[in-house]
Amino acid sequence: MKLFNYFLGALILVSFISCDLDETPVATATRDAVFGSESGMELYVNSFYDNLPGPDQGVFAIDNTSDFVARNGVDTYLVPNALSPITSSGWSWTELRNINYFIENAESSEVNEKGHYIGVARFFRALFYFDKVKRFGDVPWIDHTIEVTDTLTLNAPRDSRFEVMEKVLEDLNYAIANITLTSDPSCTRITRNVARAYKTRICLYEASFRKYHTDYGMQGTADTWYQEVVNEANDISGFSLHEGTNSELSYRELFITRTPYTDETLLAVVLDPSLQVFSSANRRFISPTYGSRPALTRQFVNTYLKLDGTPFTADPDYATMPFAEEVKDRDLRLKQTIRLGDYHRTENGVPVIAPPNLNQSWTGYQPIKWCYDERFPYDDESRNDNAHIIMRWGEVLLNKAEALAELGQMNDAEWAATIGELRRRAGITGPTLTAMPTEADPYLADYYLGKFTDPVMLEVMRERTIELAFEGLRPDDLRRWHIGELFQEAPMNGMYVPQLGEQDLNGDGIMDVCFYQGNQPEPSNPSVVMVDVSPNTAAGRRWLSNGTSGELMYNPGDREWQDRKYLYPIPQADLEQNPKLDQNPGW
Repeated sequence: MKLFNYFLGALILVSFISCDLDETPVATATRDAVFGSESGMELYVNSFYDNLPGPDQGVFAIDNTSDFVARNGVDTYLVPNALSPITSSGWSWTELRNINYFIENAESSEVNEKGHYIGVARFFRALFYFDKVKRFGDVPWIDHTIEVTDTLTLNAPRDSRFEVMEKVLEDLNYAIANITLTSDPSCTRITRNVARAYKTRICLYEASFRKYHTDYGMQGTADTWYQEVVNEANDISGFSLHEGTNSELSYRELFITRTPYTDETLLAVVLDPSLQVFSSANRRFISPTYGSRPALTRQFVNTYLKLDGTPFTADPDYATMPFAEEVKDRDLRLKQTIRLGDYHRTENGVPVIAPPNLNQSWTGYQPIKWCYDERFPYDDESRNDNAHIIMRWGEVLLNKAEALAELGQMNDAEWAATIGELRRRAGITGPTLTAMPTEADPYLADYYLGKFTDPVMLEVMRERTIELAFEGLRPDDLRRWHIGELFQEAPMNGMYVPQLGEQDLNGDGIMDVCFYQGNQPEPSNPSVVMVDVSPNTAAGRRWLSNGTSGELMYNPGDREWQDRKYLYPIPQADLEQNPKLDQNPGW
């Protein structure tokens, strides 16, 4: 929400200064002007929006470090011996001081609507602490402005993450009870429904963390948090899944519009070309040289159902099916997430067929979810101006469905209203829309390393991963489910290549890619992408799993998972400043 900075600068300069944890905001005579009027409070509260994911952070890039994305290089989080107390970061409390300073002063204000603004502030405090707990576990709970002389607080040990999360829940409940804004046509403001939706996300994380991280011994408290998810989801009203005029575009339309669709979007970051506020979405997914060049893995693409609702992996030939065949008659979200046979882009208003480009995609499953169709200027410059959704109704349905499955409360009616609705929009037909599954899909059970066997839960996990791909939630899902091994063990595999030579990926009779070994052959046309698959498993190389045929395999570099990575280490400099913080286990 960087745009709010343009409006806040003047106020901040004349009214207060917010510094780090060991400094104090400098009050002036203008404090009364800020906290003595509703407009002053609103302007101050606007500064908190800067803590939401902005276009420079891009939710579309978070899933790059996960199990279903093949990318250029390996994130520091997974590089062997790269993450340490020396390299760790994130132990910053500046935003919290700003929030607590506002709450303290607003509580003594005589403004009639102060409860609304305090509610927004406490919502942002809940988000701040949720992020800190996810990253570091135990953290100090601070609900007031720290004075420089308050050495007792500054040098205090950390509080239990479970106690802190109870405080987070209190803040969320206060926000829901006191925020008076119930709807926002711009989808950019914190409303009561936004707070409720975030509560479903946060409580779901906490519930599954307590259930699956058994070392803490908190399994007995998980159901209370799952029930909070269900209750809050039921209280959200006024939203539905977006339905466009074309079912083959309804899902993707959400992510390629400048103005959010209000039927499904609860909260978004709206970019502004007039202020030169853009994102790098197109460039990241399309440029052959910029960023991590993320692409989906075949292991994940295999989880997309067929249109009749049956698993694609139930086909005995699925493992050796070439790209042009495997993508037929599949869940319509597949063609709205990656390039398929009929995908085209426009150049100067003219449609241009655009098959997967293996110069831009390591696996051939090239994402389009956040990308404009127009070629210029979005591909080679960071000038994408799509609205960035950070909370939507589809996620709320998935949060509720998972909580119901975990509580054992899922029934056919709830299934149809959650998972069934999402699949219906995706063009899927058959009994899977209205009836809960009774048998576990063996492919999914293997995908999740045999740790999940309940058929309902597995299908919820399938649906969650597909529906929310590239929306920034997958790393948290792996951590809360205690299956961090997938960060390392998931194969970086791509499309099946039946033999060396040229391939037509979209069935239009024009060759699109040539897989070769040794000397590069002469292509049949200038648009053929040449891919060297000579046997070589070094980092940055691609090869075929069976030598001269098989799945396209890719090695981004060494990846390492250790259970200590469920929490980041406390940065060494902060630990030296306050040894009572203690280091996280294993670091």
